[in-house]
Amino acid sequence: MATRRCLLRLLTRGLAPHAAAASLRLSPPRCHFATRSSDDEGDDEEHYEDEEDGSGDEWGEGDEETPAAKPPSGKTEEEKLAEANEIGYKVVGPLGADEKPFKPYEPVFAVVQIGSHQFKVSNGDSIFTERLKFCDVNDKLVLNRVLMLGSQAQTIIGRPILTDATVHAVVEEHALDAKVIIFKKKRRKNYRRTRGHRQELTKLRITNIEGIDKSFIQQEGTDKPESAAVAA
Repeated sequence: MATRRCLLRLLTRGLAPHAAAASLRLSPPRCHFATRSSDDEGDDEEHYEDEEDGSGDEWGEGDEETPAAKPPSGKTEEEKLAEANEIGYKVVGPLGADEKPFKPYEPVFAVVQIGSHQFKVSNGDSIFTERLKFCDVNDKLVLNRVLMLGSQAQTIIGRPILTDATVHAVVEEHALDAKVIIFKKKRRKNYRRTRGHRQELTKLRITNIEGIDKSFIQQEGTDKPESAAVAA
């Protein structure tokens, strides 16, 4: 600071009084004061370190015991069964190599609910549902939310579910639906976004419907040749 003042005095002596005053008005000297010393900096660093050490205690990140780790899927077997039951199905097990679950067509239908969707099915039909989480390809399923059963002889309606009725199915594949384009735009904001989405689906093949009388099917099988002979 002293050196700057000496330089200013030497410069102003060679100039006219009004020029010196004008120069001082235009560019006044700037003073920078250093109020922090090395000791203060050391104190600040120590204070900062103390704060870092105490941050874990403040937020509860100290030496506390961590909870027991869950399975890799994140859910236990009981939770999986409960969630599958809420959706409307139960996994029986994998399909055997020598097992043949498919039967000839029977004139019986059922209305089943899987998730939030309802399907009218008969044995041999294939349906696409939203991806079922806890089943693999060739797994046997039991669809337990049957809302209605029907045939040529009778119709049974649930209130809202038929407890004694079940529909058996086999998982054929997990696939993706066709792509749906989502376009978003905000006027005068230069905002445009284009996104694509493919819904995950599960293909099921209906194998059997239980809970309704099927005796009339055998009678029809025996009556058909007689009626054909009379017609001839």
